[in-house]
Amino acid sequence: MIWLYIVIGIIAFAFLCFLAVTLVCYIKPFFQRHHKKEDHYRLPEGKHFERNQDKMFALIAEMEAVPYERVFTTSFDGLRLSARYYHVADGAPLQIQVPGYRGTSVRDFCGGNKLARKLGFNTLLLDLRAHGQSQGHTITFGIRERQDVVSWVNYALQRFGAETKIWLVGVSMGGATVLMASELELPKNVMGIIADCPFATPEAIIADSCQKMGLNPKVMMPFIKLSAKMWGHFRLDEATALDAVKHSKLPILLIHGEDDEIVPCEMSKKIYENCACYAELHTFPKAGHGLSYMQDNARYEAAICEFISKTDSGSEL
Repeated sequence: MIWLYIVIGIIAFAFLCFLAVTLVCYIKPFFQRHHKKEDHYRLPEGKHFERNQDKMFALIAEMEAVPYERVFTTSFDGLRLSARYYHVADGAPLQIQVPGYRGTSVRDFCGGNKLARKLGFNTLLLDLRAHGQSQGHTITFGIRERQDVVSWVNYALQRFGAETKIWLVGVSMGGATVLMASELELPKNVMGIIADCPFATPEAIIADSCQKMGLNPKVMMPFIKLSAKMWGHFRLDEATALDAVKHSKLPILLIHGEDDEIVPCEMSKKIYENCACYAELHTFPKAGHGLSYMQDNARYEAAICEFISKTDSGSEL
């Protein structure tokens, strides 16, 4: 009888160890604990952010002084989603701006939002689910977030009218998110997608991060994929930017820093090669992750302006 208890104990211990491993694999990439106040001045580590720190701090301070309206909508799965609305003019076109993984909206769009306002756009600057003032605790690398983008598009239609021209703009995970959203059912007044430094697939970027941390992706990925399903209730392969652009009918502008140490520039190149509709790819030498605007402001602005002009009329596509 003692052997039976020993076997049961070993099985129970192994099961608890398994649960613990999957829980850790969920918490590290997917779980987000809300903070009472976001620190927009907290920058990611790395030489590129250190080099651009003063520029970014000045842009963040400038943006924090711009009046905005806090607005809300509800996600498909019942979460209260939050955004900042910056009003430039009645009847102006709209950009829906989607920030990145564990970022803050103000930090990630301190340059992009300024440019949008300069070009005469009203902007909805989103707090992703599990970020800022939006509800939720699970980050799904664009899989659920892409449907939240659709919720904000519907909000925009109801508030600003069905004729309002909309561009979807995203940085990093936000870039992957708007690309994933491009294959969903969107109204005809969504004119185009602008994705800055997006990753090709959730699995690819997580595997790349494991590699950089000295972990074997072949060993870790099965546990990470299982943890997403067990604890986050989603599949990591449900949607990818790479697959979405193969079916998207929207024009796409891809921007990527060639010295990106977080999301390899090769991912945007791969996405570009698979675009079924009109697409452009602009890479920026010496630019780090999401810092192409900081590296070459004039060229960045020119690329955005040209793309918007083309997609606004559709005549050159």
